[in-house]
Amino acid sequence: MSDVRRSESDEKVFGNQYFTSISRAARLSVAPMMDWTTPECRLFHRIISKNALLYTEMVTAPALIHGDRGRHLDYHDIEHPVALQLGGSVPEELAQAVKIASDWNYDEINLNCGCPSDRVQSGAFGAVLMKSPDLVADCVAAMQAAAPVEVTVKCRIGVDDQDPNVVLPEFLRIVSAAGVTRFTIHARKAWLQGLSPKDNRTIPPLDYALVYRMRQEFPQLHLSINGGVTTLAQAQDQLKTGLDGVMVGRAAYHDPMAVLGAADQLIWDDGVTRDPFDVAQDMVPYIADHLQQGGRLHHYTRHMLGLFHGRAGARKFRQILSQGATRDGADVALFETAVNAVRQAQEHDVTPATF
Repeated sequence: MSDVRRSESDEKVFGNQYFTSISRAARLSVAPMMDWTTPECRLFHRIISKNALLYTEMVTAPALIHGDRGRHLDYHDIEHPVALQLGGSVPEELAQAVKIASDWNYDEINLNCGCPSDRVQSGAFGAVLMKSPDLVADCVAAMQAAAPVEVTVKCRIGVDDQDPNVVLPEFLRIVSAAGVTRFTIHARKAWLQGLSPKDNRTIPPLDYALVYRMRQEFPQLHLSINGGVTTLAQAQDQLKTGLDGVMVGRAAYHDPMAVLGAADQLIWDDGVTRDPFDVAQDMVPYIADHLQQGGRLHHYTRHMLGLFHGRAGARKFRQILSQGATRDGADVALFETAVNAVRQAQEHDVTPATF
């Protein structure tokens, strides 16, 4: 990957221009997703949309402090605007992690206050932090003091038996008083006991109205909504309510063209609707470079299986890559074979659209 460390000249222009651009990018973002939003996935999404804000997988503060920093933090230059999501609940550790990450020039650092998994809870961070807004305020204050990068928060509307109508405004009030001005709110409660992370994404009911009310009660804050948004049209509808941004999760991964393909044109009025064949062609040099550096084909292609979602030949595309990309010696030629299979199916109109 390219060197992405910040230069001294970058430090000098780090200011209003940055905050304007990152808020603009946050009109549509792709959620941090473990094992999915890797550098390879993010580069693929960036090829589709030049404007959308992209997030890393969550990285815990101790992992950055004690682990392989390059493995957790390296990314490609073209991924900007890109945000790092951190997990943790110890202000000193989070500050140290932010200081370490500052050398990588991320456009934003986000604190995870929304993940409900058992593993995350055992570390006393994620959604369980909704119960401790004063601690979250201490954490973000320490993070902001550590480096000149915007610190944001992703949260739920509450957890367990909490009343979201009471908890969420209080959480926003306390944490924003510590200096955070941008929040992404997953419009569901998280149940910390009895529901899996998967179930927590679907079973707790959505409460969009509460998030809309927070937009009115906290006009000084930049608020994005997350949860249940699966199409670009739905994202546009959310923006029409007056919200500042929309974060899309798994839908952007499984059907990236439907969510991101026309986003530059329809969300930012900047660019054209992307063609999946053009996206595939644009990916070839990055895949080739990755292979030349010793990487494997499937590091990229496992994130690209939805490129032709719903189109003739999509099943053949997935089949060729799923069966062949993990094999030793698999190279760009296999990827091109998979793309050509789609092209042939569409030219002859012999394969029905498959989902």
